[in-house]
Amino acid sequence: MAGIHIHDIELAINWWRERSPSPDGVTACPEVRALAEVYAYMVYYREHEADEDSMPAKAHDAWLAWYAKTPDAPCIAICSTAQGDAVCKGCGRTEDEVQDWPMLSPGEKRLVWRRITLEAKAWRFNRYAERARASSGIDHPAAETFPPPPPERAA
Repeated sequence: MAGIHIHDIELAINWWRERSPSPDGVTACPEVRALAEVYAYMVYYREHEADEDSMPAKAHDAWLAWYAKTPDAPCIAICSTAQGDAVCKGCGRTEDEVQDWPMLSPGEKRLVWRRITLEAKAWRFNRYAERARASSGIDHPAAETFPPPPPERAA
């Protein structure tokens, strides 16, 4: 079971709102309404993730349409797992995540993206952040798709 984080639901809602604006300032498009229902339940029940497999079909389809517009892999073409590292220094994925990436569901991929973004230890987030931001193509997300990094903790 893969969970779709509430942040991704928010991103999908906002993507659909921009793509299909309200004609009268009140009515939302069907995709926004479907995602908003899932979002409302998540807020009400204080859930951080929605189950990808049990999400209502209309909401899941709307989320998948948004997902199709996001980058697939976080790879920046500097893979240290090929040299024996358990975690890639370039993208932050584990060796298993790199190897299994083509078989992961969209929800599983987004959970990995979320983890590596929050950790912000991989080179794509520091040493080569400008490379990741400047690159185009499906493997390189726009910087605005990431939530802000966590604040530095005092040691």
